[in-house]
Amino acid sequence: MRSLFNKVEDYVQQPDYKHKLTIYSDGNNDYTTVLPEYYNKDCLCYGQKIKTKDGKKIFPAIKRKIFGNPNFDDIDTNANECVNSIFRSRISRMVRRSQCHAKNRYVLGNAFALFQFYWNFMHENEEKLTPAILEKQATKVWTWGNFLHKKLKYLN
Repeated sequence: MRSLFNKVEDYVQQPDYKHKLTIYSDGNNDYTTVLPEYYNKDCLCYGQKIKTKDGKKIFPAIKRKIFGNPNFDDIDTNANECVNSIFRSRISRMVRRSQCHAKNRYVLGNAFALFQFYWNFMHENEEKLTPAILEKQATKVWTWGNFLHKKLKYLN
């Protein structure tokens, strides 16, 4: 958990009282102890959405405000679950109950980095644009040939 927030600190501006950091998660209570180590509680809006089931019976989700005053209706984890689903469907090492499990962290990290590049620079939406183009990080849709050529240039 701490390694995740060490990386988040590299990309997210430190929150303050006017510009609070909003985070929603599942019922993992590690967030309640780790978040205050990195951010002032008064600068956070943190809520949890807890899903439970008993066998096949699924109970309605419980939403809780943990820090700050997050909008109760916005507390949701569907975007995170969607990303996890995409990972499991596209990266064989992430499939549950698979023989293609990751044997070491370095190889798994490389698989994620490769998928992240593909998803951001090659995967097109309905308008034939990639996330990198939308964020002005690229001007064209990359191909595997572009990627491999660029990669080989760096190796020489």
